[in-house]
Amino acid sequence: MTKPGPKELLFLPLGGTGEIGMNLNLYGHDGSWLMVDLGVTFADASLPGVDVLMPDPAFIEERRDALAGLVLTHAHEDHIGAVGHLWPRLRCPVYATPFTKAMVIPKLVEAGIENQVDLIEVPMSGRFSVGPFEIELITLTHSIPEPNALVIRTPSGTVLHTGDWKLDPDPLVGDNFDEAALRALADENVLAMVCDSTNAMVDGDSGSEAEVRDSLMDLVGGLKNRVAVACFASNVARLETMAKVAQAHGRRIALLGRSMKRVYRSARDCGYLQDVPLPIADEHVDYLPRDEVMLLCTGSQGEARSALWRIANDDNPKVKLEKGDAVVFSSRIIPGNDISIYRLQNRLVKQGIEIITDDDHFIHVSGHPAREELTQMYQWVRPQIAVPVHGEARHLAEHAKLARDCQVPEQIVGENGALIRLSPGPARIVDHVPSGRLVLEGNRLLPLGSPVLRGRQKMAFNGAATVTLVIGADNLFQGDPIVSANGLLDMRDEADKLELVGKGVREALKSLSPAARRDDEAVKESARRAARRAFNRMLGKKPVTEVHLVRLR
Repeated sequence: MTKPGPKELLFLPLGGTGEIGMNLNLYGHDGSWLMVDLGVTFADASLPGVDVLMPDPAFIEERRDALAGLVLTHAHEDHIGAVGHLWPRLRCPVYATPFTKAMVIPKLVEAGIENQVDLIEVPMSGRFSVGPFEIELITLTHSIPEPNALVIRTPSGTVLHTGDWKLDPDPLVGDNFDEAALRALADENVLAMVCDSTNAMVDGDSGSEAEVRDSLMDLVGGLKNRVAVACFASNVARLETMAKVAQAHGRRIALLGRSMKRVYRSARDCGYLQDVPLPIADEHVDYLPRDEVMLLCTGSQGEARSALWRIANDDNPKVKLEKGDAVVFSSRIIPGNDISIYRLQNRLVKQGIEIITDDDHFIHVSGHPAREELTQMYQWVRPQIAVPVHGEARHLAEHAKLARDCQVPEQIVGENGALIRLSPGPARIVDHVPSGRLVLEGNRLLPLGSPVLRGRQKMAFNGAATVTLVIGADNLFQGDPIVSANGLLDMRDEADKLELVGKGVREALKSLSPAARRDDEAVKESARRAARRAFNRMLGKKPVTEVHLVRLR
């Protein structure tokens, strides 16, 4: 597959299909490619030392001369988080609405490319051209300001790419969804709708931020002492809600966590949060009575080093929680974060702090459409093809069934790397291209299957050992092997076990022929095998073993 034909309209997900997060979508037409979103996802414990993963853009990087531009639907990390890391490989114009632009700029500054990127601000409901693609933004609602669906028009067909959305009748912050613009699409004979599948298995609707505000107002009114609220920093409506709830109950708010403060500044700069009291500085929190403070914290997912995590571990010199205080988790548990969240909550409970979650009280609504909202969208738009994205395999399959029940003529379920031809002819997968993941390891990007990561995973589960050998000029071993085993043995209390490993290595080396002793690789391999056998006998572990060989001349 080199380039799209003049009559073709192609869709190619490289991230975010078959998974939730890490979105990267491509549309191809008449020799050009359009990229929609470029996000990250977050690593779990299976990747020690790694925090962030992102799609591998190798396919489009090899064709970047044909990449007309990148359009960002909204400012969540799984849609913009990789821009600073991957743009140097793409070097294309980037289009974003004001709030999304404000959230992208710090990422470009951090990457040192803010003066290189052509970052183009487009207005809400704006229309613009990107190569052969005519783009119209349609305002939707979500758990962040300025979420947009993209109407992508080409001579080969029109696609509605929804991005992340819901139908919130009272979103509190930002404009409401543009029902008129969505209904008008029915008259255009829309070819395909590429649509969010996150809550395709959830009956009913996703609920309104206004209802959450009413519930939180009642809840906080009954709490005494200090209150901390953990929520997604990007949910500006929730930030406004908590500020208004605090004000109604005679409390001042303090923002804790870098992302919380960054989102607040960006929202203010873009005209949001103008009618709420200004937050107090961290260092002023402890000067106020405990029943006059509300803390808005990062850490709703139990993230290590987040604001709430540091407070729970008594690692914040300016702010503390005490017995009788309360922590409200105004968020949902993202699958995979269960263990870290429960660990954080248990730590707080042990300190006598009350924990309130959505199991106890109505304090959160999803930002994604449930089945009634998906049905409504299909009734308004009436596309010929349904293409579920932004979900795991089970979400995509359920979404396709729902689309069929909504009388959508064609449904096609793909995966990352599946090249879908939307037109001409029936929609079908015509090819599979390489797709994968990159990990941010320190300040470098590595493929997910990198030997560096595989080695670290092995060390994490089996430990690591080092054996040092010295061979003299007479080709005889000098002294005993020196063995270290960090992460396997207590070097002070289990020295006898290290001696046993050394003895096993020494016995193995005695059997080497004079010729083998002159072969460095043969010596190292014999010592490595002997050390691993000894550790396996003692500990049931086969550590990653490195042999250092020193020859004296």
